[in-house]
Amino acid sequence: MSDLRKETLEKIKNGDFNCSKELTLSMFSGKWKVVILWHLGVEGPHRFSELQRLFPKITHKMLTNQLKELIEDGIVHREVYPEIPPRVEYSMTELGMTLLPIVEMMYEWGEMRMGQLKLALGEDKGSSSV
Repeated sequence: MSDLRKETLEKIKNGDFNCSKELTLSMFSGKWKVVILWHLGVEGPHRFSELQRLFPKITHKMLTNQLKELIEDGIVHREVYPEIPPRVEYSMTELGMTLLPIVEMMYEWGEMRMGQLKLALGEDKGSSSV
């Protein structure tokens, strides 16, 4: 059970989760985790700098913290290659890959909903000019 953040373990021990869905959501808690998981799960391993380029609005500290939590939860693996200069890659663990279908469903739902909203906004713009 060491593959879990200390705060999550405490919540489990104290019975703070009302249901198992709350545990699942805690794995995604954080503004960037879902998109980090999608990129690592769909595209494969990434270096830190590659992830930073994917999310230009994320700070170095925030990306570091999000990755650290994902690693502590056993969802992401950090591999340091003994090269000069050292190369570090982040990839999904076997456990992390079990979350990928959920992440993909969230992505698909978001794409569908975004399309609906854009269509509605387009219709609203068109009707106001007539």
